[in-house]
Amino acid sequence: MAEPLAREGTSARARRGTWRLLFILSGNMVLDAIEVSVVLIALPWIGADLGLSVWTVQWLMSGFAAGFAATLLLGPRATARWGLRRCYLVAMLVFAAASVAGGSADSTALLIASRVLKGGCAALTAPAGLALITTTFPDGPQQRRAVSVYSLFGAAGFTLGLLLSGVLTAASWRWTFLFPAPLALVLLVWGLRVIPRTGRRTPPRLTAGLARNGPLIRSTLGAATLNGTYAALLLLVTFQAYDHFGWRPWQLALALLPACVPLAVSVPFAGRLVARFGTRLPIAAGAAAAFAGQLLLLLGPEPTSYVIGVLPTLLLVGAAMALSFAALNMQATRDVEPGLRAAAVPLFQTGVQLGGVLMLPLTAALLTHFGGYRPALLAIALAGAAGVGIAVTGTRSGPPGVDRSAPEPRKERNSP
Repeated sequence: MAEPLAREGTSARARRGTWRLLFILSGNMVLDAIEVSVVLIALPWIGADLGLSVWTVQWLMSGFAAGFAATLLLGPRATARWGLRRCYLVAMLVFAAASVAGGSADSTALLIASRVLKGGCAALTAPAGLALITTTFPDGPQQRRAVSVYSLFGAAGFTLGLLLSGVLTAASWRWTFLFPAPLALVLLVWGLRVIPRTGRRTPPRLTAGLARNGPLIRSTLGAATLNGTYAALLLLVTFQAYDHFGWRPWQLALALLPACVPLAVSVPFAGRLVARFGTRLPIAAGAAAAFAGQLLLLLGPEPTSYVIGVLPTLLLVGAAMALSFAALNMQATRDVEPGLRAAAVPLFQTGVQLGGVLMLPLTAALLTHFGGYRPALLAIALAGAAGVGIAVTGTRSGPPGVDRSAPEPRKERNSP
C-alpha cells in the first residue's frame, strides 16, 4: 500500500513542479511583452527632455526589435550548445543589468544600446521558454493548455506595459527603463530553483525546403506586415496625441488600450476560431480590418477629437490583431515537418520583428522630415495594402474552395 501512495505523492510533486515552471516562463513572457510597450508612451517625454527628434527617439523601440531579430536565429544554436537553463539564466541577468544601465544613462547611444541588448536577451528567453514547455508537458490537452496560458500572459503583458508606462512616465521616463530590472532578478532567482538542466543537443538547421514552404513564407510576410504597421501606427498616434491634444501619460496609455485589449481577450478563444474557420479567413479579415483603419485615418479630416478621429482606427487595428495574429502563428508551422519546426519558428519570429525594424524608422523619418502626419500614414497604408495582398494570395492558393487549414467536414454514419 505504501508504494502506490509514494508513487502518487511523487506524481503530485512532479505536476506541481511543471506548473511552477509554466508560471515562471509565463512571467518571463509578461516581462518581454512589457518591455515592448512600456517605452512607447514615454517616447515624447524622452524626446522633449533630451532634445531628440522623432527619428532618433524611435530607435528605443526599433532597437529592441532589431536586437530581438538579430539574435533569434542564433538563439537556438546557443541553447543547443550551452543548454536552455544556462542561456535563460544568463539572459535574465544581462537583461536586468541593461535595464539599470539604460535607466541611469544620459547618453542617447547608451539608451539605445541598452534596448538592443535587452531585445537580444528576449530573443534567447522567449524561444527557450516555449521549448521547455513543449518538452516538459506531454502532447495533448496538457500541452495545449500550457501554451494557451503562456500566450495569454504574453498578450496581457503588452497591455500591462502601456498602463505601467502611463504611471511611470508621469514620475520620470527613467522608471520605464528601470522597472523591469527587479522583475528580471526575481525571475532569475526563481528560475535557479525551478528550471531543469538540459543537455546539449543538435541545433536546428534552416533548409531550402523551409524557403519553399508557401504557408510559412506567407505567414512570415503577413505577420511582418501586420506587426510593422501596428507598431508604426501606435508610434504615430502617440506623437499625434502628444502634439495635438496635450495629453498626460496616463491619458495616452488609456487611449491606446482599444488597440491591444482585443488581442489579450481573444487569445483563449483563438483555437476555437481557427477550428471553425481555418486560418486563411481570419488572416484575410484581420489584414482587411487593419487596412480599413489605416485608410480611415489617412483619408479622413485632421483629427480634432479622440472619439471621432482616432478611436475608430484603434478599434479596427485591435480587431485585426485579434483576428490574425494567432492564426498566422498556427498557419506558419501547419505544413512544416515536426523535425523542422525548431528552425521554422525562429524564422517566423524573425520576420515578425523585422516588420517593426523596417516600419518604425520609415514612419519616424517621414514624421521628422515632412510637415504633418499624412506622408507617414500613407506609407503605413501602403504596407497595409501589401498585407491584404499577401492574405488574399493565401486564400487563393490550392484547389478552388479548399482550405487545408479548416477542419474536415464530419462524415455521416450512413454515407458510403
